[in-house]
Formats: sequence, C-alpha cells, structure tokens
Amino acid sequence: MVGSHKKLKKVIVSVLLIIGAIFAGFPVLWMLACSFKTTAKIFSWPPKLFDESFNFQSYVKVLTDPQKMRFFLNSYIVVGCVVVFTLIIGIFAAYAFSRFKFPGKGLLNSLIISVQAIPPIVLLIPYLSMIVAMKLFNTYYALILTYTITTLPYCILMMTGYFNSLSKELDEAVMIDGGSRMRALWQVLVPISIPGMVSVGMYTFMNAWNEYLFALVLTKTTEMRTVPIGINLLMGQHVWDWSQMMAMSVVGSVPVLVLFLFFQKYFIAGMSSGGVKG
Repeated sequence: MVGSHKKLKKVIVSVLLIIGAIFAGFPVLWMLACSFKTTAKIFSWPPKLFDESFNFQSYVKVLTDPQKMRFFLNSYIVVGCVVVFTLIIGIFAAYAFSRFKFPGKGLLNSLIISVQAIPPIVLLIPYLSMIVAMKLFNTYYALILTYTITTLPYCILMMTGYFNSLSKELDEAVMIDGGSRMRALWQVLVPISIPGMVSVGMYTFMNAWNEYLFALVLTKTTEMRTVPIGINLLMGQHVWDWSQMMAMSVVGSVPVLVLFLFFQKYFIAGMSSGGVKG
C-alpha cells in the first residue's frame, strides 16, 4: 500500500514537471521557430512550428545592421561594468556585515532588505530628475549607476550569507601569520566563494541585460539604446517586423544561455550556499 502511494506520488510529480517544462519551454521554441520564418508565414493558418525551408534573412539583417549591433555593444558595456562594480562593492559590504559588529548594523541590514520590496516604477520620476540634474541623462553612467544600485542589495545579502557559512578561523589563521584582513578576504575567502560570486554575477547580468523601464527612460538617442529597447523599436506605427524581433530576441538570449550552461554548477551551489545563514 505504501509502495503504491509512493509510485503514484512520483507519477504526479513527473506529470506536473512535464507540464511545467512545456509551459516554460514552448514559448522559447516558438520564438526560435518564428525567427526562421517570414512575418507572413508566422501568421499563416494553420500555424506550423517549423516551415519546410528555413529563412535566415532576419538573422542576416540583424547581424549586418550597424545600429542593431550598437544595441548589443551598449548592453555589453553597461552589463559588464555593472557586474564588476556590483561584485566588488558587494564583496566589501558583505564582508563587513559578516565579520564586524558596528552601530546600526541591524537597521542597515533591514533597510537593505526592505529596499528590495520597493517597485522601481515608484522611484522612476524622482530618479530621472536626479539623473538630469547630475547631467548623466543619455549616458552609460546613468544606466551603470542605476543597475548597480538595483542589484547591489541582493548581492550583499547573498554574499553575506555565503561569508557567514565560512568559518572565521580562516581569517584568524591569515592574521596570525601576519596577514591583513584584506589579504584574508582576497586570498582566502574570495577564492572559496567563487560559487557565490558566480551566482550573484549571473543574477546581476540577467537583470541588467533584460531591464527595460530605466533603459527606456534614461536614454534618448538610438546610439545609447540597449537590446530590449532595440527590440521594441522594431514595432512600428503600422508594421511590426515579427521575424526580426524574434531573431533579435534569440541573439539577445544567447549570452544568458551560454553563461548558464558554463556556470550552472557554480550557480546552483552558490544559490544554495548563500542561504545557509543570514
């Protein structure tokens, strides 16, 4: 009787996982299939997942258009800087929260957590006014500053949890040998914390790469637009180029997919280890 219940439970779980995988994977498969079709064939009836012949014209137009390539360049510059700055600042802040006691530590920690609950759109207008006053509007600096601020709380929380899971004896051993705390941090703790850093880096990369609202509001010229805005610009007043939109979406998804495939082991380990201790 117990064995039959276990088998039934496994079957139900397997069915639910398959259904979830279909719901999650089919839109991606449909996007990939539509990127090889013309716009007319995308809306043909009855719909077909894959056409008899593959049309690569959408990819050729995307990859040979200097303006569209500028969108990708802008995204790479902004996201690369955001990941580096977020990790460096987050590591220092997390180390301080993990290893030191100072006045207001609990209040500051609560503030960092509460910031995560504030919808970005609530801050949009005052933040735009501040960016304009600082003369950063329509620059890389505006996007880099914005994305670093929005991803930093998560980075600090994750890395604090990761550092808390590491024994303080590691720091003490370095200092007994005459080393400084900075040496203990960068030569001992950081190498051990690579899974956590990869997890935080991937989270930061995906958030900054896919962000749309601030990229739309804080930039004006096409020379400063990022990939999500570039995809949106393919939606004209009367005509939407669905084929190029799908092709550009596929090309835009490649960096995230490649990063996850190469670092998924560290990503999963970092996500689990970062929540050991708060």
